[in-house]
Amino acid sequence: MRRRAGLAGAALLAGTVTGLAAAPAQAQEYRYWSFWQGKGSSWTYASEGPGSLRPADGAVVGFRFTVSADSAAAGKPRAAAGFGAICAHTPAEKGRKRIGVVVDFGTAADAPGGERPPASRTTCARVAADASAGEALAAVARPLRYDASALLCAVAGYPKAGCAEPVGDAKKAPSASPSPGAAADGGDGGGPSAGLFGGIAVLVVLGAAAGWQLRRRRG
Repeated sequence: MRRRAGLAGAALLAGTVTGLAAAPAQAQEYRYWSFWQGKGSSWTYASEGPGSLRPADGAVVGFRFTVSADSAAAGKPRAAAGFGAICAHTPAEKGRKRIGVVVDFGTAADAPGGERPPASRTTCARVAADASAGEALAAVARPLRYDASALLCAVAGYPKAGCAEPVGDAKKAPSASPSPGAAADGGDGGGPSAGLFGGIAVLVVLGAAAGWQLRRRRG
């Protein structure tokens, strides 16, 4: 009987483990500038920061002010990513390159308190042949603002303050740059995932189940 009771208790705890593993952790959302690369008429999240990415002539880069927990949920620029339309009236120039730049200041819902997002911009930047995406952005959307970690904080002065802050706690900046941010140096730091916390919870519950069953057998 004791063994059966122990197995039943372990099964109950196993069900609890399954529930814990299945329940997603609430990820912290941040308000930040995301960075994109144009692919035909669509957008792909950039794999490196605007300070290190050096697009070729004919490329398109996009910046979108958004609220999300990671790049998978980040809002894309709402304008099309077509170079032909963006740079149709900017002739080529020897020794320089043309980069289409789309700046989407996001929605009113994503704006920091007391601010309104400016109208989106779609511009053709003509820059030096070795210029970075960040330099192309600076050519058409000054002033830019970066933090001490080279994270892009503001484009054309928007927002006026703050940098990649947790939503709902604008006065408290994160201890480290969130992974979805557009870092000037191309860094893409990661934080603990929901899977990590779920794994810890599973180990704790399994350990409790084993200890409870052992005490039942000894008793």
